Amino acid sequence: MKMALQEARAAFDAGEIPVGAVVVCRNRVIARAHNLTERLGDVTAHAEMQAITSAAASLGGKYLTDCTLYVTLEPCVMCAGAIGWAQLSRVVFGASDEKRGYRRFAPGALHPKTQVEQGVLADECAALMKDFFVKKR
Repeated sequence: MKMALQEARAAFDAGEIPVGAVVVCRNRVIARAHNLTERLGDVTAHAEMQAITSAAASLGGKYLTDCTLYVTLEPCVMCAGAIGWAQLSRVVFGASDEKRGYRRFAPGALHPKTQVEQGVLADECAALMKDFFVKKR
């Protein structure tokens, strides 16, 4: 999660909503990413989507069944759908997203075998988000 926070800080510094993601497969980091929605002008360029795409390319296939996704914010519905289709074994997220998180709108979006752990470094993840939006306003 500390690596995901580093990615989130890079997003913050670039003026992106500070969400970072890291994919680990068999104890090896295979992908790191952060939000690129502003830079790319693409609403789908969330950290999770970028990390999933990079991880799939690294492994040479679309399924990430032996992988864990670490992400600083609870995934949205779109990202949860992609996580489900990629069949990630585990998702670990930091801060909850009460407004747009998948658990509110689509709690069944993840693959049924995906294990979820929440609240890892949640205070640090939430503080970065709050700082970002305070600066924006």
